[in-house]
Amino acid sequence: MKVLVTGGAGFIGSHVAERLLSDGHEVVILDDLSTGHVEHLHPEVRFYQMDVQSPWLDELFKIERPEAVLHQAAQASVRRSVADPVFDASVNVLGAVTLLQASVRHGVRRFLFASTGGALYGDADVIPTPEDYPTLPVSPYGASKLGAEVYLRTFQAVHGLSYAALRYANVYGPRQDPHGEAGVVAIFARRLLSGEPARINGDGKQTRDFVYVGDIAEANARALTSEAVGSFNVGTGVETDINTIFQLLKRLSGNNQAEVHGPPMPGEQRRSVVDARKIEKVMGWRPQTGLEAGLDATVRYFRQESKAPAVAPAPPA
Repeated sequence: MKVLVTGGAGFIGSHVAERLLSDGHEVVILDDLSTGHVEHLHPEVRFYQMDVQSPWLDELFKIERPEAVLHQAAQASVRRSVADPVFDASVNVLGAVTLLQASVRHGVRRFLFASTGGALYGDADVIPTPEDYPTLPVSPYGASKLGAEVYLRTFQAVHGLSYAALRYANVYGPRQDPHGEAGVVAIFARRLLSGEPARINGDGKQTRDFVYVGDIAEANARALTSEAVGSFNVGTGVETDINTIFQLLKRLSGNNQAEVHGPPMPGEQRRSVVDARKIEKVMGWRPQTGLEAGLDATVRYFRQESKAPAVAPAPPA
């Protein structure tokens, strides 16, 4: 199958693209490189450096004729969504609608959307949280992802477009950006390996559902070939607090720095864990990577990356 992966040069998208290639699919990548990196691209993919709202998007669909679209590109910062909700909605809602419209116009058969678990449900009373729990986002980021899901349902109703919205838990693993606000595993790993202080926000007892990026890629591969339509949580159902993550990474990195706590993040959720039994029942997916094994792979990646030789500048002409 020919598949278009948006955000395919990014953290999650590049792993998804590689997983699809291993299944024999033909992969086309669209990425504006605002957060992605060309070094994450597999040599067998075709790459277009382009925004999802580019006026050339229709031309790309005409040239490539993808049979499926996996929309991984997003504005993924909760903090930025609060500071600039118009930009967040422009990327996450209008970007998704633009792709949906192009997909219908050019006969795409299947559309997968990278949604979010925790940001949709807010501080839920039911832990782990199932898909039928009320969606009450408390950030513009969560609202924009929910809005895109509503458009998915609308396009399915109006045009018959087959879709699945995959509601990711807290994804971690190799290639995650350690410089943004998201991705506490990447932030801690890089700081512990470099000897910089790694500060825990608040008391560190806030919990998350940490799911390895390789398992996320597998969920996308299964959803691509499934005919199931709807929203599906993708997580482990296991609740892990930030203090535990710090201690595990500290041991795996060989760093002995003391646990340091800073002020809590305003409005941060205390608990966020998703119930992923639906995707297991419908698609046969369940996480295969244990937390310690995934953290070890992540630390090894960042350790190797820190040893990579710097690229020498080109000599003057």
